[in-house]
Amino acid sequence: MKKLLLSGLVLASLGLQAADLDLFKGLSGSLNIAGGTAHIDCEKEAIKNIMKAYPSINITIAGGGSGVGIKQVSEGLIDLANSGRAPKKEEIERANLKSQIFAIDGIAIVVNPKSKLSSLNSAQLIDIFSGKIKTFKELGMEGGTINLYVRDASSGTREVFSEKAINKSAISESAKVVASNAAMKTAIASDVDGIGFISLGVADESVKLLCIDAVCPTVKSVISNEYKISRGLYVVTKGEPNPLAKAFISYLKSDEGAKIAEQHGFIAYKD
Repeated sequence: MKKLLLSGLVLASLGLQAADLDLFKGLSGSLNIAGGTAHIDCEKEAIKNIMKAYPSINITIAGGGSGVGIKQVSEGLIDLANSGRAPKKEEIERANLKSQIFAIDGIAIVVNPKSKLSSLNSAQLIDIFSGKIKTFKELGMEGGTINLYVRDASSGTREVFSEKAINKSAISESAKVVASNAAMKTAIASDVDGIGFISLGVADESVKLLCIDAVCPTVKSVISNEYKISRGLYVVTKGEPNPLAKAFISYLKSDEGAKIAEQHGFIAYKD
C-alpha cells in the first residue's frame, strides 16, 4: 500500500467526471468478466454507467471465485478476471497474465448480530478456525458449539484470510463451505453461533464485525495499516488487455471509478 490511496475525505471533493466515460468513445462489442465476488457490486455500478452511455457496448459479469476467474481468463474463456489475490508466479508464466489493482479491501471476521462476541486476539482466531477452540465456553462466554463458515478453495478471500489472519493454519474439516461473500452474509445472518469472514466492502448490518487484537476493521484502520487483514482487488488479463478491457480498467481507476469504489466500502487505489 505504498502507492497513493485516496480516502473518502479526498474523494468527497471530487464530482463525478463525465469525461471519464470518454474512455469508451469509439468502442463497441462485448466484454466478459468473471471471478472474485467482492468486486461484483462495485463493478456492476461501473458497468451500468458505461452501458447507459454507450448502448453498443455489452458487459457481462459473473462470480465463481478468484481461482476460477484466473483459470478462465488463462484459457481465453473470458476477457477479464476479478481476483482478490495477486496471480501466482506459475499462473503468470503459464498464460502471460497481466494484473492491476484498482482498490484495497479489508477482510472482516464476522458473527451474527445477536452474538455477544465482539473481539478476538490472533491466537484465539487461529484456534477457532483450526478447531482447537470449539465452544463459546472456551472463550469465557455462554453458548454452545461455534459453527465455522469458510469460502471454497478457489476463493481469493479465503487465501488472504488463511495467510494474514490465521498464519496458514489448517482449517477445521468441520467448517461449512459457502460459495461467495453474499452467501457468507446469509449464512452468518441465520446462525447465531456462526463465525466467518467476508470482504469489508460488502459488509452490512446483517453481520457483526469483530475487532482483532483490539483493532476494528474500518476503512481508516486499513488505510493506516493498523488492521492487517487486507488485500488488493485485482483485475487480470491474458497478455495486454484488449481495447474494451483496457478502457474498463482505466475507468475503474479514474476519479469516477474511485468514487464508486469508495461508495462500496473499498479504498481507491491509484498508481
